[in-house]
This record gives sequence, structure tokens and C-alpha cells, in this order.
Amino acid sequence: MIRNPVRDSWLPCLLPVGYREGMTTRKRTILRWMAIALVGASYLPAASQEPSSPAPPPASPQRALLNRYCVTCHNEKLKTADLMLDKMDVENVSAGAAVWEKVVRKLRTGAMPPAGMPRPDKATYDGFAAYLETELDRVAAAQPNPGRPADHRLNRTEYANAIRDLLAVEIDGASLLPPDEVSNGFDNNGDVLTVSPLLMERYVWAAGKISRLALGDPAIRPAAEEYKVPPSFMQDDRQSEDLPFGSRGGIAIRHNFPLDGEYIIRIRLQKNDDGFIRGLVDPHQLDVRVDGARVKLFTVGGVHKGKSGPLFTRNDPDYRGDPEQLAYELSGDESLEVRFPAKAGSRLVGVTFLKQVWQPEGIYMPPMLVPDLAKYRGGDPAVDTVTVIGPYEAKGSGETPSRRKIFVCSPSVGKDEDFCARKILSTLARRAYRRPVTDGDVQTLLSLYKAGKEDGFEAGIGMALQRMLAGPEFLFRIERDPATVAPGTPYRVSDLELASRLSFFLWGSIPDDQLLDLAERGKLKDPAVLDQQVRRMFADPRSKAMVSNFGGQWLSLRNIRAVSPDPKVFPDFDEELREAFRQEAQLFLESQLREDRSALDLLNANYTFVNERLARQYGIPNVYGSRFRRVTLTDDARRGLLGQGNFLAVTSRTTRTSPVLRGKWVLENLLGAPPPPPPPNIPALKEKGENGKLLTMRQQMEQHRANPACAICHSRMDPIGFALDNFDAIGKWRTTDAGSPLDVSGVMPDGAKFQGPVELRQALLSRPQQFVNTVTEKLLTYALGRGIDYPDEPAVRKIVREAASSEYRWSSLIVGVVHSAPFQMRKSGEPATVAGLR
Repeated sequence: MIRNPVRDSWLPCLLPVGYREGMTTRKRTILRWMAIALVGASYLPAASQEPSSPAPPPASPQRALLNRYCVTCHNEKLKTADLMLDKMDVENVSAGAAVWEKVVRKLRTGAMPPAGMPRPDKATYDGFAAYLETELDRVAAAQPNPGRPADHRLNRTEYANAIRDLLAVEIDGASLLPPDEVSNGFDNNGDVLTVSPLLMERYVWAAGKISRLALGDPAIRPAAEEYKVPPSFMQDDRQSEDLPFGSRGGIAIRHNFPLDGEYIIRIRLQKNDDGFIRGLVDPHQLDVRVDGARVKLFTVGGVHKGKSGPLFTRNDPDYRGDPEQLAYELSGDESLEVRFPAKAGSRLVGVTFLKQVWQPEGIYMPPMLVPDLAKYRGGDPAVDTVTVIGPYEAKGSGETPSRRKIFVCSPSVGKDEDFCARKILSTLARRAYRRPVTDGDVQTLLSLYKAGKEDGFEAGIGMALQRMLAGPEFLFRIERDPATVAPGTPYRVSDLELASRLSFFLWGSIPDDQLLDLAERGKLKDPAVLDQQVRRMFADPRSKAMVSNFGGQWLSLRNIRAVSPDPKVFPDFDEELREAFRQEAQLFLESQLREDRSALDLLNANYTFVNERLARQYGIPNVYGSRFRRVTLTDDARRGLLGQGNFLAVTSRTTRTSPVLRGKWVLENLLGAPPPPPPPNIPALKEKGENGKLLTMRQQMEQHRANPACAICHSRMDPIGFALDNFDAIGKWRTTDAGSPLDVSGVMPDGAKFQGPVELRQALLSRPQQFVNTVTEKLLTYALGRGIDYPDEPAVRKIVREAASSEYRWSSLIVGVVHSAPFQMRKSGEPATVAGLR
């Protein structure tokens, strides 16, 4: 035993007198260790000599709540979902803002604790979520973090819109530029709008073509542009609002005529499987119009009596009673053509049949007289392609809207050309670059002008214009940090940058002169002026970009183009129905925005837009013709987006409905609670049971969910999707599946039960803030051109709170986005650069 001098010197004093005499060894040992303990206590710090400290204070209500309902799974040992709430300081929310924002989302969606696990009462549950939100919002207000968007290349839609507004030239961005990548649900995300040498070559090529179209290059040679009608398009009624009443089939085209001159319109009709034009046994009239004025009325088809017997009206050859001759005439391999003069500019070309309301006269030739005649019938004739060719005998560029935009001055021959060129290029560059131009900007363009003006004044302008349209100043939205702002500091963007943010948000295009003027004068930062501009721009037709770009991507409306139901399973689906689905969704969303309705009406509106084809699909009576009209719905199941064919078709498979796709869509786009991505190598569903009997979709999914790994996600998605299973893959109502009655019961993540589409919609509407919160997140993502992160969530909540007083009207949400810190501010940092362009 190691001796301790201090201990040993004290022991004789502490032990009883009889320590050495008359005590057993065991007693002496016990007393010895008691003495050692007393000696040790005497050497503790002075505080230890005082009465014992009071017990630690009880845990806060928030910590007690976490310990009781959350820490059981989310602790350092189990690390469920990589979340360890036992280590989080709930009294200092700002220290773990990223984690607490995730917790708030789970609470607001009712996802945690999982259904079936113990939960606090609603008041306690909501109170804890409110506590976290309040603390997070307080810190965000004191220390804003508006984020730092990347330099933003114009995507191809924005590029086409900017060309339209800058030069009054309509272009098809999809035919000129490759598709853009999608991130966070949108194709205007600056983080993925990358640049490659090949893409830059494409921009240079497109800029050259656009500049020639805008100027009307006299050297343009005749060229052909073909427009095709999809073969599955049933041309049995008026096809477009741009075609005349009383028409049938055909196509309406917006075509740019580059010069004053003559053009040819060539038309080919559809053929049947045997290679013969269908439907030409009887005569039909084919109407060709340009800007509503008729240029030709063809008569095609029909056998009638002539000088030497029946004649086929196509070129009126004598019919000699030879079936082979009739077959040749009916094949019509030669196309229909008309040549006509046209002025330069964008014009509407319409090719359509006149609707036949009379019975043709003449000799009826029974099929038995011409054995092969039946195969030439095949219904009415239909347009296959329309080709516009020209110009021929060009007489000049003409006075077009694009030339009026460009030539703000006209120099005398050989005089004042450079002065006029400077004025033209500086005027265009101000709008193209969305800011006042510098002398360096103008000199760059003038150098190109001088290089090209050897071939004439307009040739020089064209070369400079091509440089402008392919240059980084036009192609990129670049925001530069002020020199006076320290790195990592939030600051308010300039008025000019705010003008660009606003115009690309509402118009998907460049600012107009009024917006630029206000920005240059520093007036746009005034909240009243900004609100006035938002109202003005929203009333402008260009704000339709909010429908086609924002709504088209958020609500997956664009995806209807790729839908291809199996014709054996869904023979009723055709191109007319696809177009009707698209039109209904477009008109519905546009009415929601234009009428400034509550965002909740997206789910609950009691109206929609249908034509005869769509009304027949939905079972709506007394709707006739191809024109879309607004109708009030009497079937509650059809109310809002969830009853519309576009949504129902894009969330289905080719042969069946998909509760998974529909449930995932609702969770992601309406509730803001997307499930995690699926694992690889998911096995296919088994369509039949062990007895060989067809299984319903619910039975197939129940087998799939038997795997616990699959059940984690499917337990959230599938019940929502099953509630919509009364709608088949092309939006028709049904009550059975695989011969068995449908079970459309479901449950929300928080355990709330519902039955069918009506009760599902009511369950979603019972959480208005959650739905509007998701709408606002989508709006902000689209407006910023970047994904939003946890520092943006306080701004989202503020927008939603302020919009509540106006029943969440669209105007309130849009104004809230425009006034938010992420939209009006930016965090400084190392300047982002565009490789090779600065």
C-alpha cells in the first residue's frame, strides 16, 4: 500500500482511542476508510463545505416536449433520419436554424410524430411549431440572409421573349436552342443554366438568323418552312379560335414573311394506310387565308357528271369508268399550291375545310361498281402539312414592326450614317442590356458596324445587332456587388437590377422603357411606385408568362405533351383531347390570376373551361362545338385542379392510373412535403394474384408495400393517390377497377382520414396555410431563379401572414414576393464570373 503522509498524519487523530487495542481487523478497516473519506472531504474547495446546491431547474416546456415525443427516435444513439434532437439547444434556436426549419416543416405537415405514435394535443403541438417559427423569424429580421443568386443565363423561353420585346420578331426558341436543365422544379434556375462552347456557337447562329429576320435582308433566298398537323389529330371540327367559324380541320400558323414579295403555300392532305388520300369520294372545299383574307378556295375530291361521264374535280380529268384511273386521281400525290403577294411581317396563315352542311349532287357510284372505292373513303379529308415558300420577286424589306423598332433614324445616302448608327445601336443596347450603355458598349458595337457596312448601312447594323444578341451583356443577368460593401454583407440591389428581377419574374422578359426610366431615376425603390409597377405589369398581356412558365412547370401542365396512353386500353384518347386538356388548364389558371382569386380556389373553384370534346369526356351536357367556354360545375368531384384531365393524365401510366405519381404530386406541389427519391431497381407490380385473377391497383400496391423499406414512403403517397382513383388515366369517372369496386379511402400523414376526391380536397383545404406556404415557396423559387433554403423560410412565412387578410389573393402573394428581402436584397461575396465571357 502506498503511504500518504498527509493522510497518515491525520488518522491517529480521527480514529477512536481503542484503535490499536481490542478491535477486530474488520472493524479497524471500516473505521480506517471512514477516516480517509473524512480527510478527503476536508480537502475539497471551500464551496463544498457549504450546504449542497439546489437541484437544477426543471427542463423548459419545449425541451420536455421534445424529450417526451421526439427524442425516443431522434437521439445520438439511433440517429433516425440523421437527426439528434437530444443534442439540440431548443432555447437557442438560431444556433441550429437549418435543423429547426426542417422540424417546423415536419410539424406543419403533420408528419411527425408518425401516425400511430403518441402525440401532444393540438394546442401544444401548434404552440411548439409557433414557438420555433417566432424564434427563427426574430433572428432572420435582425440578421437577414437574402442569399446570393448565380449569374443567370437567359433560358430559351426568356431569350425568345426578349427578342420579341426588343425587336418585335416572333421566334420559336425550341427550334433555335437546346432545352434547358430543370432544377428545383423550374428551368430558370441560374445554378444549372450553364454555358458550353457548343451552346455559344448556337447562340451566335441564332443571333445571325434573328438579325436577318428583323432587318429583312434583301439577299434572302427563297426558303421553305413546313408545318405539320399531328396524324392522330381528329380534324372533325373547328381547330382554332384563329380559324373562321363554320370551318373544319386544318391548321392556323403564325409565319414570318421576311420581305415584300410573292410566296407559295403548298398543302398536302393526309393519306390512308394504302397511300391514298382519304375522304375524296365526295367534293370538299379547302379554304386558304392570310390574316383573315382568302387567297384561294380549292375544291378537292368528288366524282360528278361531265361531258363524257363522271369527272373527278381534281384537275377535272375525264373519267372513263376505269377503276385504276379513279384510284390514281384519288391518290392525289401532287400537292395543292397557291402563289400570292404578301407584305413583310408576321402574318396568320389559315388552312381549313369549310364545314359541309349539304349533300353533294351528282352520280353516286356504289362501291360494288368500283371494287377498291371503299378504301378511299376513310372519313373526311384532312390536312397533313402546310409549307410556306418564298420570297420570290422580292421588292424590298417593307415597313415591318421590327424595322420600326430598329431604325429610329434614317441617314441620307452617304451622309450622317455613323451618327445614325450610334443612335440606333445605343437605343437598342439600352434595352437589350437592361441598363444605361457606356461608351465602351457603343464602341464595341460600332466596330462591328464599321466592319459590315462595306456591304451597306443596313448590313453594318445587322452585324452589330448579331453581336448584341450573342453577347454576354444580353445573354446574362449579372448583378455586381458595390465596391463599398464588405464581403458577406447583405445589401439592397440597385434599382436597375430590381427592374430586371421584376420583369423576368412577371413577364419572363426584359424591362420596358417605363420600368427602365423609373429605375434610372432611382424611383423604383419607393414601395408605392413599385406596387404601381407590379399592378401595371400584371395587367399587361406579357404577364401570361406567369401561366405558361410558372404555372406550366409548377403544376406540370407542360408534361401533357409527352403523355401517350396506350390506344388499346384508352382508344378515346386523341390529339384533340390532349389539346383540350392543355387549353382547359391554361384558361383555368389564367382566370385565377386575372381575376385575382384566392390561391385556395386552385383547389376549390366550381368552374372550368370546356369545349364539346372535353365536355363529353367529363360527362357535362349541352356543350357543342370546338370553342372553349366557361361552365359551372355541378359535380363536386371535378372542382379545382384535382378534377382536371391535364393533372390526371400527367400523373398516370400509359396503361393505368398511378396512386404513387398522384400522391407524390400532391405531397410535393400542394403540401410542400416531397417524399425522398425512390431506391434503384424497384420491382414491377404484379398485375395478377396467385390464382391468376386480376388485382386492383390497391391490391397491387398493398403487395408492394409489404416490403418495409417500400412502406416508409408509400404509406404517405399511396393513400392520397387512391382517393383520386375514381378518375382513370385520361380523366374519366369510374367506380370499378379490374372488375372490383374501387376503395378510395385514404389518410393524411397526420392520421386524418378521408374518402374519395371530395373529402381529399376538403382535407387539403383544412390546412390553408400549409397549401399557401407551398404556393409561396414555388413563387419565390421561380422569382429568384434559384432554390430556396432555410434562410428564406422566414420571408415565406411573412408573405403568407400578410396575405391572410386578403384571403390569400394572388396579388397579395406576388406583391409579398416582390417586397421580400430575398427578392430585393443580395449577399455580397466573391464576384461570380461567367467563364470565358468577362
